[in-house]
Amino acid sequence: MKLDILVFAVHPDDAELGCSGTILKHIAAGKKVGIVDLTRGELGTRGTAETRDQESADSTKILGLQVRENLEMRDGFFRNDEDHQLQIIQMIRKYTPEIVLSNAQHDRHPDHGRAGDLVYDALFLSGLAKVKTDLDGRKQNAYRPRLLLQYIQDRYINPDILVDVTDFWEKKLECIHAFKTQFFNPDNDENQTYISSPDFLKVIEARSREFGKSIGAVHAEGFTSRKLLGVDDLFSLR
Repeated sequence: MKLDILVFAVHPDDAELGCSGTILKHIAAGKKVGIVDLTRGELGTRGTAETRDQESADSTKILGLQVRENLEMRDGFFRNDEDHQLQIIQMIRKYTPEIVLSNAQHDRHPDHGRAGDLVYDALFLSGLAKVKTDLDGRKQNAYRPRLLLQYIQDRYINPDILVDVTDFWEKKLECIHAFKTQFFNPDNDENQTYISSPDFLKVIEARSREFGKSIGAVHAEGFTSRKLLGVDDLFSLR
């Protein structure tokens, strides 16, 4: 299955928080989008790997994804090394996306920046014919997507591009709230965490409104690029 956009997220819910508005917008426009989660988020204070599997499945239905996979890397302990890079390369070559979205360049959670670097390095290596991979016994061809964008997560990073997600904001919240163990839920009596506070989602909304204001929208999501971006003409800019 060829995808238009492949999203890598180190933890289940990272994609929902960082770029689900963009995902929803492109699916509504007829694009094929999938998510590959790197870990099951098993080190999270609240919930379990099993509950997060179910929450991911619930969110996947809301998003309308073509596919969602989990590589089951070790939460907190995966590395940007050959073994992990090859797993990412397999996914890139399997789905041959035009665009890849991945975790932030750096963030409060060290897994986020490390995952961002892992995907960045693997994306380059995926285009080299001498890097050999196979999947289910079949040799894969070299392939490199044309663009990698990294979504902005907890810490503020000045974006290189903003996507208007105003029309998809309420559905984005629906996706986030599918992770009932992780975010504010008055019926959950587990230990409170940084992200389970009701203030956390208020910050997510404030960020989207700040980005939206910059482009004359109500809500927007921000992305960074490690290469210069171009447009066909100046009238495409907002």
